[in-house]
Amino acid sequence: MTSRPRSALRARPWRTFTWRVRLRLSRLGQLDEAAFDAHLTGLAHRLRRARAHPGERLLAEALATVCSAAERTLGIRPYWTQMLGARAVLNGAVAEMQTGEGKTLALALAAGCAALGGRKVHLITANDYLAGRDAVTMRPLYTRLGLTVDAVEEGMDAESRRRVFSSDIVYASGKEVAFTFLRDRVAMGSRTGDLDMRMRAFLDDRAFLMPGLQFAIVDEADSVMIDEARTPLILSVPPGDIEVEAETARGADRIAATLTEGRHFRLDRSRHQVELTDRGRAAVADAADQLPEGWRVGPLREDAVRTALSARHMHALGEHYILRDGKVEIVDEYTGRVMPDRSWSAGLHQAVEAKEGVEITARRVTLAQITFQRFFRRYLHVGGMTGTAREAAGEFWEVYRLPVVSIPTYRRSRRETWRTRIAAQAETKWRRVARRAERLARAGRPVLIGTRTVAASDAASAALQRLGVPHRVLSAEQDADEAAIVAEAGRAGAVTVATNMAGRGTDIVLDARARAAGGLHVIMTERHTARRIDRQLAGRAGRQGDPGSWEAILSAEDPLLMEFGGRLARRMARFGGAAAARAMSAAQARAETRHARARRQLLELDEKMAEHLSFTGTPE
Repeated sequence: MTSRPRSALRARPWRTFTWRVRLRLSRLGQLDEAAFDAHLTGLAHRLRRARAHPGERLLAEALATVCSAAERTLGIRPYWTQMLGARAVLNGAVAEMQTGEGKTLALALAAGCAALGGRKVHLITANDYLAGRDAVTMRPLYTRLGLTVDAVEEGMDAESRRRVFSSDIVYASGKEVAFTFLRDRVAMGSRTGDLDMRMRAFLDDRAFLMPGLQFAIVDEADSVMIDEARTPLILSVPPGDIEVEAETARGADRIAATLTEGRHFRLDRSRHQVELTDRGRAAVADAADQLPEGWRVGPLREDAVRTALSARHMHALGEHYILRDGKVEIVDEYTGRVMPDRSWSAGLHQAVEAKEGVEITARRVTLAQITFQRFFRRYLHVGGMTGTAREAAGEFWEVYRLPVVSIPTYRRSRRETWRTRIAAQAETKWRRVARRAERLARAGRPVLIGTRTVAASDAASAALQRLGVPHRVLSAEQDADEAAIVAEAGRAGAVTVATNMAGRGTDIVLDARARAAGGLHVIMTERHTARRIDRQLAGRAGRQGDPGSWEAILSAEDPLLMEFGGRLARRMARFGGAAAARAMSAAQARAETRHARARRQLLELDEKMAEHLSFTGTPE
C-alpha cells in the first residue's frame, strides 16, 4: 500500500476557519436581498478566477455565503460541524461525520460553493430515492444562489437525461452517473481520445448525455466507493438465440440436481467458487446429452454445470435475490435494496432463473464496462462524506488519493453499548431478539431490529409474531414503502425489522414519549462482512445527543461464521462468551481482507483491460 503523508491524516486547524465563517455570516445576515444578490455576483467572479484553489479565506467567505442563503431559504443555520464537513469535501477529502449530524445539508453547502465557482457538480447518493428527495429538499437553497438543480431518475430517456445533466448540480446514484458515462463512451464509437471528445463536444453540444466529469461529491462514500466497487459496471444488450440459452440453463440445472457435495463437487463459500471432482466431471460427461449440442464439449459443459451448482448452493432466495412478478431481482448485499436493472453475468442469472423455474432471460453481451474505482478517478475533483470511513482510510488513499478527516459531533453522544450475547443456535437467537423487543416496546422504547437479508427479516418477524408483538418489516421486498415505515420507527413502543437499507440516508425521529423512555434501541442480529456496516446500524441510535442504546444478539450459526470462520472458529462460537466474540471478530476481519483483495484484483484487471482496449480503439 502506498504510504500517506502524515499531514493527510489530520484536519487543518479548524477553530480559525469556523471563526472566519461565523464572522462573515453575521455580516451577511445584515444585507437585504438586493445587496446579497450583488455580493453573490462578486463572489462567483472571484471563485471562477481562483478555479480549483480558492484558498482558506475565499473558501470561508463562500461557505458563509451559502450558509446565509440556507438561513434565508430553509430557515436553517448550519452548525459549525457541518461547515467543517463541507470544507473537508471541498479540500478533496472524505469527511467522517457521525450519523444524525446533518450530512445532507453539509453536502449541499459544499455543492453550492463548488457550483458557484463554475463547476458542474454531481452529488452522488446511495440510491435514486435519496437523490430525488435531497434534490427537492435543497432546491430552494440552490435557486437562491442562482443555480439550477435536478435529479436523475431510473428509466429516463436520453433527452431527459441530457436535460438533467445540463443543470449546475445533479443528484444521482453512482450507478446512474457511471452508466450514463458508459453510454457516452459507446456513442463515441471507436474514437476515444480526449482531444476527439472535446472537438466533438465543441462542434455538437448534443453529442453527449453529460458535459464531462468535473466535480463529484459522494454521499455515503464508503458504501458507493468501497462496498459497491467489488462489482464492475457493465453496459450490455441482449444477444440473439434465447432458446439455446434457456435450454442450456435448464439442462445444466437438471444435471446439477443429481450431483452430491463432497462426492461430485466441492464448495469454497468464502471465495464463491465451485470445483468439480473427477467423479463429478465423469457424471457431467455421462449426462451431457441433456445440454444443447454446442455445449457438450468438455470445458463448456463443465462450466455450465459449475454455474448451475453455484446458483443452487451459493445464491439463496431471500438473501441474494427475490422473486417479483415472476422475475429474479438481485438484492444488494450492503444496502438490502433490490436492483431490478441488474443481472449476474457469465450465465449465472440464467442459472438462478432455471433453478427457480421462472422464464429465462437472454444472457447479455457487454458493450462497455468500468469499475467505480476507475470511474471516480476520472473526475477533476472528488470529495465525499460518510458516517463510517476510518476503517477504510487506507483504501480511500490507496485507490482514490482521498484522505479521511474526522469531524467532531455537534453534541456529545449519549448512546449506550450493551453486552453482546451469542447463542449456539439461530432459533435461540431469534427467541432472545423477540423477547428483548417485547420488553423494551412495553416500556415505551422504539426498537430497530437490524438484519442482513430478507430471509433473516422473515425469521425475526416470525419470532415476533409468536409473541404477539406488533411490528413493521422494512426489507428489499417493501422498498417502495421505506419512507413511511422509517418515519414511524421512532414512535414510542414501535418495533421495526429492517435490512441494511435502513442504515443509509434515512432518519429515525423520536417522539417525546420515546425520548423520555430512553430513546431508540438497536438490536444487531448478525455481524456484517465489514465493521463499518455494523457501526452504521448502531449509529441509528443516540443521534444528535438523543438517548439511545444498541446491542448484538448473535448465533454460532450466522452466515459470517459459516462462510469465513472456519471449522475451529465455529466450534469456539458454540461455547459462547469471549471465545465466541473472538471467533466472530476473526471471521469479520477475514471477510474484510478477502473483499479488499477482491476489489484490488478487480481494479488491476480493469486497468489492464482498459490498457489493451486503448490499442484497439474500442470503447471501455
